[in-house]
Amino acid sequence: MGERAVVIIGVGPGVGLSVARRFGAEGFRVGLVARSPEHLEQLGTKLQEGDISTSWAPADIADAAALAAAVQRLGEQHGRIDVLHYNPSVFRQQDPLHIDVDELLADVRVGVGGLLTAVQAARPFLSAGARVLATGSMAADEPWNEACSLGVQKAGLRNLVRSLDATLAPDGIRAMSLTVRGTLGASPALAPERVADALLAAAMTSDEHWRAEVGYPA
Repeated sequence: MGERAVVIIGVGPGVGLSVARRFGAEGFRVGLVARSPEHLEQLGTKLQEGDISTSWAPADIADAAALAAAVQRLGEQHGRIDVLHYNPSVFRQQDPLHIDVDELLADVRVGVGGLLTAVQAARPFLSAGARVLATGSMAADEPWNEACSLGVQKAGLRNLVRSLDATLAPDGIRAMSLTVRGTLGASPALAPERVADALLAAAMTSDEHWRAEVGYPA
């Protein structure tokens, strides 16, 4: 079956790239998905220069068909997906009196709906022991009214992860959201590299000690 593989959805220069480096250092082959082909090539080349086996597939996260095709392509290249990491969300600075329904739903489509699409596309490549990880946020519990859609996205993401975990658990596949309690980069503990460490630790957790939500920092 080959080496283990991680697919990172919505990879950027922060948490996404740090996750790729951290898992790559553990011997995982890395697959990247993001909207911009140029952005992906830049990040993928950086990883390859660090001797991490990396491939990528561009896709607009809001386009379900394109996202599913990208995940399937990476799954076929690797022959397996051992870890699927879902990272994207939309930050829109609008309060509940100024955002309209279409804008809210467009944000939820990216912040929550994309996870559903990605997992469904990845399912044929997931086997017992595989993990689905999502980057959560304290915005799920303490939303900022001036960016209200982010709280809705993160609350919905956490809820969906719990349903995914319950659905996949009988086949030995587990899902977890890492609730990041603070602003990324605001302290050493919240550096993207430390968040990546926490995601790796969660992925390595046994079924016996599994939790569908992990708070970070603990």
